[in-house]
Amino acid sequence: MMNRVFCYLIAGMLAAAVPLSVAAAPAQAAEGDLSGHYSMADFAQARKYDAHFHANNPDVALLELLREDGFQVLSINVDYPDFPSIARQHEIALALAAKDPAHFHWATTFSMKGFGTPGWAGKVDAKLARDVADGARAVKIWKNVGLVERNAAGQLIMLDDPGLVPVVEQVRALGVPLIDHQGEPRNCWLPLDQMTTDNDREYFSNHPDYYMYLHPEMPGYEDLMAARDRFVAANPKLRFVGAHMASLEYDVDRLGAFLDRFPNATVDLAARMSQVQYQSVRDREKVRNFFIRYQDRLLYGTDLTFAPDASAEEFKREAHNAWTSDWRYLATGETQRIGMIHADVAGLALPRAVIDKIYYANATRVFAVSRPAD
Repeated sequence: MMNRVFCYLIAGMLAAAVPLSVAAAPAQAAEGDLSGHYSMADFAQARKYDAHFHANNPDVALLELLREDGFQVLSINVDYPDFPSIARQHEIALALAAKDPAHFHWATTFSMKGFGTPGWAGKVDAKLARDVADGARAVKIWKNVGLVERNAAGQLIMLDDPGLVPVVEQVRALGVPLIDHQGEPRNCWLPLDQMTTDNDREYFSNHPDYYMYLHPEMPGYEDLMAARDRFVAANPKLRFVGAHMASLEYDVDRLGAFLDRFPNATVDLAARMSQVQYQSVRDREKVRNFFIRYQDRLLYGTDLTFAPDASAEEFKREAHNAWTSDWRYLATGETQRIGMIHADVAGLALPRAVIDKIYYANATRVFAVSRPAD
């Protein structure tokens, strides 16, 4: 059985992500040409990189799928209680990377246990240095910073807490980006009947501990966004990746303003495609223009999770379906039914040059280890 993180991503989308019509085969596109786009027939041959993935199972079926579908992945280790331990995630990442370093890459993380005690930052810094030496391409901070972890005084630890400064400086010095999952989708602070997607309704109905609408004593959505913005502003030399569209998934205009303000930031699209499609149904050209304008700042990602107890064949099937559904929406002009928003969604038919960046070139640039000069 898939774990609940995988089900949160897949539920509703794959069961009803069915193509309804097929666009004509695209013409060959020159660099910068906005007319030519890919078709579904191009999917397997195009170079692709899923920049937000979780390999919590050592089965080599994942590597087989990557080769079959023409993908590389960045598997992100996370300090998440529903996942295997950080140590186990690390073991799996090293094993899979050793077997196929061309297709499998990974990001490390660290535990917040002991935060604020003498020696904590030094231990974390030493761990991160070892991990980058072993091949880690980035460092992940999860939403427990801001929503779960507390200091000795019982206060929530926010992303811009001074106690995190030594670790953040170490990440910068190691020459890798920081991937931050700050807060939750904006739906998390809304009543269920005001949420825009079924996957959010399902997830927060089943996870009341993370459903902030039920917890007015916790930080508000804007509080978390402000803390993140203060952090990025204070670290202009840090390569920053906002996971899940930097939790600004509900409004491409606001996300564009974030990218305009912070030139050191990129964002991944993981587990937020239905939010983009919700906007696309209402104004397709606005969403398409967003992707074209910010083509250098967006990373394709899914949040797919290969759980320890997952069937390899079931996982391969579901992952392939998720990847092809997203390709149909972003790369082609085909229309498909998206169950999570109960709508027929026309593909954006993004230019080939734009798809090549979002699906591959941006990730290889962002996740290259690059030691800063100072």
